[in-house]
Amino acid sequence: MNHPARWLTRDDLASSAATASGLLQLSPDASSAVPLTPHDVATTADALRAAGVGERDRVVVALAEPAGSLWASASAEVAAAAATAGPRGRMRLHHLLSSVRATTLVATPTGAMDFLARLHLEFLLDPLDLGLRQVIVTGEIASPHTLTHLAGEFDATVTEVLANPFSGAAMAWRSSQESDFAPALRKARLGKDEFADSGEIVVAGDDTVLRTGYVMRGSLHTVGDHLLIRGVWVSLARLDKAMSKIDGVAGWELTVSRQGTLDAAVLTIRFARQSLVGNPMWKSRIEQALHGLTPVKIAVEISPEVGESRTPGIVTDQRGQHLGRDRALLT
Repeated sequence: MNHPARWLTRDDLASSAATASGLLQLSPDASSAVPLTPHDVATTADALRAAGVGERDRVVVALAEPAGSLWASASAEVAAAAATAGPRGRMRLHHLLSSVRATTLVATPTGAMDFLARLHLEFLLDPLDLGLRQVIVTGEIASPHTLTHLAGEFDATVTEVLANPFSGAAMAWRSSQESDFAPALRKARLGKDEFADSGEIVVAGDDTVLRTGYVMRGSLHTVGDHLLIRGVWVSLARLDKAMSKIDGVAGWELTVSRQGTLDAAVLTIRFARQSLVGNPMWKSRIEQALHGLTPVKIAVEISPEVGESRTPGIVTDQRGQHLGRDRALLT
């Protein structure tokens, strides 16, 4: 007898870290944990081959965990050599690329763009001297013209890979931001648990359908109670909960922008009492609460205005990526 599939979101995976088994792909805030499967490695290897990576290439992966190790493992199956460098330290990354004699760089779109900008402006180095043949970007939504710009600066083939937001494994890829991802992705309606030709990208298993939080609506967007900042999914519900525990917080607004090469996040706090506005201890409490929530750097600003009544948190995505928290309101 066939049972109907269970439709899940990232919130439904909150307890998975305590029950999942095997080699776990653990999110930075431990909100989800999924076992690494041979299929994850195989599809990621397929993406590398589609990007032109072959047995003579040497790959350096500059991604955060859990994606970094997965991509390095898949690269080792396809290329002559693979190493993971982590996402931080641009000068160190340049040194590693040169030392390994890398022909392929795997990074986030903003990480690759920031690396390129620092090569020009800070290190005064020519990106062509690295001799990269392929650049693969994944883990974030790329800004317009990113692929074209990177291809011209590095004189390399640039491929964008849409990764599973839970495991980091490749799901689909494309060589132009004007093209569709391939292979074809399963999609579902935003406000109803049923498959559709357009809508939210889902991962369909034997008895579950997992909503990824990615939406194809002309271009790639995000939806739901998690916000993608610098390649990390930040839980807005956990942010709500953390702020509600701090006495005197009446409201907050999380603003995300990408004015330069990297995402910048600012949390503006509105207090209920004027005496807290200039209190450094209260601001420090909020900063420490954010450190406990996510590895993403979120600056804290205090609004000069006060309000006694508590109001819901607000998300302002100046990048234009996040469509909203409530899927039902976006249909």
